[in-house]
Amino acid sequence: MIPSFFLPLVAAPLVAGYAINPFQQITPRSACEGNTADTRSQWCDYSINTDYANEVPDTGVTREYYLDLTEVEVAPDGISRYAMAINGTIPGPTLHADWGDNVVVHLTNNLKTSTNGTSLHFHGIRQNYTNDNDGVASITQCPTAPGNTFTYRWRATQYGSTWYHSHFSLQAWQGVFGGIVINGPATANYDKDLGLLFMNDWSHQTVDELWDTAQADGPPQLDNCMLNGTNTFNNSDGTVTGERYSLSLEEGKSHRIRLVNTAIDTHFKFSIDNHTMTVIAMDLVPIEPFTADVISIGIAQRYDVIVTADQGAIADKFWLRATPQSACSDIADPSNIKGIVYYGDKTDGEPTTLAHTFEDNCDDMDSSLLVPHIKATVGPNAWQSTNNVEVGTNDDNMFRWFINSTTMIVHWGNPTVLQVHNDETTFATSNAVLQLATAEQPSSEDWVYVIVQSDLAVTHPVHLHGHDFHVLSAGEGAYEEGTTALNLNNPVRRDTAMLPAAGHLVLAFKTDNPGAWLMHCHIGWHTSEGFALQFVERQAEIPGILDTQRLEDTCSAWNSHEDAVAMVQPDSGI
Repeated sequence: MIPSFFLPLVAAPLVAGYAINPFQQITPRSACEGNTADTRSQWCDYSINTDYANEVPDTGVTREYYLDLTEVEVAPDGISRYAMAINGTIPGPTLHADWGDNVVVHLTNNLKTSTNGTSLHFHGIRQNYTNDNDGVASITQCPTAPGNTFTYRWRATQYGSTWYHSHFSLQAWQGVFGGIVINGPATANYDKDLGLLFMNDWSHQTVDELWDTAQADGPPQLDNCMLNGTNTFNNSDGTVTGERYSLSLEEGKSHRIRLVNTAIDTHFKFSIDNHTMTVIAMDLVPIEPFTADVISIGIAQRYDVIVTADQGAIADKFWLRATPQSACSDIADPSNIKGIVYYGDKTDGEPTTLAHTFEDNCDDMDSSLLVPHIKATVGPNAWQSTNNVEVGTNDDNMFRWFINSTTMIVHWGNPTVLQVHNDETTFATSNAVLQLATAEQPSSEDWVYVIVQSDLAVTHPVHLHGHDFHVLSAGEGAYEEGTTALNLNNPVRRDTAMLPAAGHLVLAFKTDNPGAWLMHCHIGWHTSEGFALQFVERQAEIPGILDTQRLEDTCSAWNSHEDAVAMVQPDSGI
């Protein structure tokens, strides 16, 4: 088993030069103890009704973390292989903060393989006016070269559950990921917070070793999946190696579990036999509570659920299941992705409980259930973009994904923000840039509608950086202007949503956050195969929020390293 652990929190003064959105109201708060089991809707002088998009506590606290990226040998299911790890663990340490805190993360690249740069993306964190801390190689920074350290600074303007991961090639699925928990109010009470539960697929070959197969033949079958870094494996000789994930609940108490899908290619249905869950948040958005027996969770999505240990009359242990969906996933033994929930201490034997029934599919949860607690109305669009998704091959006959006939290629040594810093006003077609807030396009605080559609029978988890987006429509068939119904009244709001197979997804967001923001499919193979575009938003304001010295120093170090080892970029660059 590969354990996960927490780093100590270090309080420090506010970092000089820390950029804060000038349009956001910052109000001081007095010291407090957060909330209790019976007062989860409150957080200090704030409540679940505080609109976190416009008002954030000023805690005066900085949480500082030191992360070290190294190469390791691991055996999470008893089969040993090479991997990469943060501070020696997979998943890496969880970063904890309170709503309103400042967060500083020092990432040191101690990888010995000379072809490995790195970067660290804080998934779902808005990076409000801190675009160059978004951690996307080729977009917001050059990769951090081996032996170098990059320091990220951002503010916890949201609260809830999320994760961080590398945004350099396929490193996130070599083990370079970990959790983020930002404490704040909740839409329902609970007794205990059990923290994050990661679900990820896993292969006994590394994803780098499988890359050529994925490009030539499509996504390969993977050997296993992990629950918080552990699972058993049924070997061909009949032996069973590894260890099952286990979770202890206190009978009669309610427990918050923060579900995170960190897979490269697997959509899960999550459930606990005999238990019904209360869902209180999706991604970093608090929602009106609803109950569900099964949670459909796409790659990079998160759901916060409350489970009450009230089934003791039936059994003292129950199967916890993260079932890969065969409609869009390929795992060698999908029925084996299970853990055990105990009431109290572990007991001998395995559960005999039966699974909830569900349909095998890769759909999002029913949108009528996903009602944001902080209500918002989407205004008329000032600008709209329709983006058609196709798959094809490059000159080497390798699969590439195309949006509007362009497969993204951005270059490690010349990221978008560096181009902006150098006063570039036009971008290469292969950079897949859509410019927002130019003279011909919307100004500050206007609504943008983005349509993504495909006639291929493949679902895609679509993630947008720098924004929560509103899902105006998602369904079968192409979007039809004036015919497809759009929900503008408090629609689903999140940072990752499923593009349905042979269907459309209509997203809306405001141009309220200057920067270069990536939008991409979160299937790892597809990201590296070019399924992405980027928005350069309010370009005239971007140079004023960049740490230009850090940008230039990081790029200088990277380009020197790249030249010295004669690296050739093998993928899209993100």
